[in-house]
Amino acid sequence: MANDEQRITDDLRLLISILPPHIRGPLEGHAQVESLLEVILDLGREPEARFPGTFDLISDTPVTEIDINHVVSRIGAFGDDNRAGITRTLHRISAIRNRQGVIVGLTCRVGRAVFGTVDIIRDVVESGQSILILGRPGVGKTTKLREVARVLADDLQKRVIVVDTSNEIAGDGDIPHPGIGRSRRMQVPHVAQQHGVMIEAVENHMPEVVVIDEIGNEAEALAARTIAERGVQLIGTAHGNTLDNLLQNPTLNDLVGGIHAVTLSDEEARRRGTQKTVLERKAPPTFALVIEMVEQDKLAVYHDVASVVDSLLRGVPPTPEIRFMTGEGIVERVSSAAVPRVEEEIEAQWGEYRGYIEEMPSARLPSERPIYIYPYAVARNKLERAITELGVNAIMARHMEDADIIITVKQQERRDSARLEDAVHHGVPVHVIRSNTYQQIIGALHEIYRLDRMDSEVDALHEARAAVREVLSTSRPIELKPRSSYLRRLQHKLANQYNLSSESVGTEPLRRVRISK
Repeated sequence: MANDEQRITDDLRLLISILPPHIRGPLEGHAQVESLLEVILDLGREPEARFPGTFDLISDTPVTEIDINHVVSRIGAFGDDNRAGITRTLHRISAIRNRQGVIVGLTCRVGRAVFGTVDIIRDVVESGQSILILGRPGVGKTTKLREVARVLADDLQKRVIVVDTSNEIAGDGDIPHPGIGRSRRMQVPHVAQQHGVMIEAVENHMPEVVVIDEIGNEAEALAARTIAERGVQLIGTAHGNTLDNLLQNPTLNDLVGGIHAVTLSDEEARRRGTQKTVLERKAPPTFALVIEMVEQDKLAVYHDVASVVDSLLRGVPPTPEIRFMTGEGIVERVSSAAVPRVEEEIEAQWGEYRGYIEEMPSARLPSERPIYIYPYAVARNKLERAITELGVNAIMARHMEDADIIITVKQQERRDSARLEDAVHHGVPVHVIRSNTYQQIIGALHEIYRLDRMDSEVDALHEARAAVREVLSTSRPIELKPRSSYLRRLQHKLANQYNLSSESVGTEPLRRVRISK
């Protein structure tokens, strides 16, 4: 979809006009003034102008109290968040104060309204779903919010309320900046009252859409849930770069459903093949859709947040839709779960894997004759059980001299290092495990037999694809062979691409994927 030509309005001259003359003059004549990001005024230091990727000292004269007061006298009043602005502009001036509350530094940040940036997500904005936007500071979240508010109010003629905590969305002063179109703006007198103003907006003004920037605490998360439950579309941003970050934030993860620990019955734990205590989503997400802003024109879109969070809690990585704007103004969409592309990459690497395996010493590989393994200070019954369950071609040697490989524990290696070094000298590899446990022995056999290599990605995907065909045709669930966690993730991705359900069942080392409708 082609986007409209982008227009940028920044009222830059108004920001420059509040600066002291000895700073304003050099800045007006600067070659990069049109791309100015912010001006830094710190008491006793040279004033600094910051541009994308660089900065310049724009005067040799250090900043004085007179310079700071010159700026403060020409802007609006500072709120309890130490932010102020210039009437009817989007510029933000933030103060740094000393211990007595006196301003000793200013960050004068350029605010720009960029028209035409919403095309990359216009379809999801028009869907009526509540949308949460994440991303690092400065990536353009607030700019995107402002444009979304304008499009919803002007193009779709919806009743839109912008809850503006620091006047950053709609600018300083009582008259909002035209960047939000016909949206109405409610200012927040104090940061701590933001959640109250959010609820007031819904109760008093009957909006169809509420736009809110920087949801940052539990009260605001609860207010957001209340708004969404009343059927109002909510468009907001929150602290956090990614969905995974947000999920790990106990204060804000309620925005995507929250997490709580659930204790299962013995029977249910056995059925699921998990521990008795597991993490599950607590409630429906407040936001049905999450957008991560990777860059200004590159986004990761998570549709159906409830399913994405459930998958994350199962240990299955999410597969967002990647969108980016080309130089020609075309929105391109790429699914990161493009399994055919993954398979092509795996096939290309498989020759390297096979070559690596074939170059390993013969004693480390499965062969037609069994490998004789000598358990040195390792429980023979546990090793025998592991050999049987994994089905590897191995026999326990009665004497160390008969072994193709030796398995021992770290403590024994320290105690009898001379004897083990002699074995290695005669060509018998020694595999050392941390402790004499069944899990450690299983892990040793996996490494000795290169099970993760031989049990390849290609084989795992071929098996999963065959199971998908059978499930689609018969509707019966299919359990796959035990695989490593990495290979199970590939199989989960393949099942998800065909809109099938998948879960990992059983316990290690026999944990496997079950695919069903």
